Amino acid sequence: MSELDLVVLTHAIAAHRLEQDDIGTIVHVYQDGQAHEVEFVTAEGMTVAVLTLTGADVRPLASREILHVRALAA
Repeated sequence: MSELDLVVLTHAIAAHRLEQDDIGTIVHVYQDGQAHEVEFVTAEGMTVAVLTLTGADVRPLASREILHVRALAA
């Protein structure tokens, strides 16, 4: 996975109001490639979270997947 790739969260992270299958963007790949900074934003571009995640936390977005919308929990 590379910078600016879209990725899919593999599990919920309740502390940041993120749910499994939320989509984020890799904004930084650490030198060893084992961790990534991933930004999650609303449709208006408001940042919800920027988290350091591993390959176990995210997976690449597949070309045949369809995007889905949900309201951000309060």
